[in-house]
Amino acid sequence: MNRHATNFILIITAALALSACVTPARMHTQDELNAVTRQCGLALGELIQDEIEKKVLIALRNDSTPEQRVCVTRWARRNGLKPVFVSMSFPS
Repeated sequence: MNRHATNFILIITAALALSACVTPARMHTQDELNAVTRQCGLALGELIQDEIEKKVLIALRNDSTPEQRVCVTRWARRNGLKPVFVSMSFPS
């Protein structure tokens, strides 16, 4: 076998091995999300997981502190999710 063919086989093998490690995101229960909101100092309902893009965790809070953002980000990353912080203003 020539060097290029060997390199190609190694690359394909590595790619297959890495893809086996990637697990699809799962939908977390409302109880799990509520536990995170309490742990991170958010109000119930301020943390949601997108049903279509399961890897997206959305935090809806106007005035989140850096500590709250770090808390949510750490939990999201440990669970294979990407945190998104959205500030919304509601009319009074």
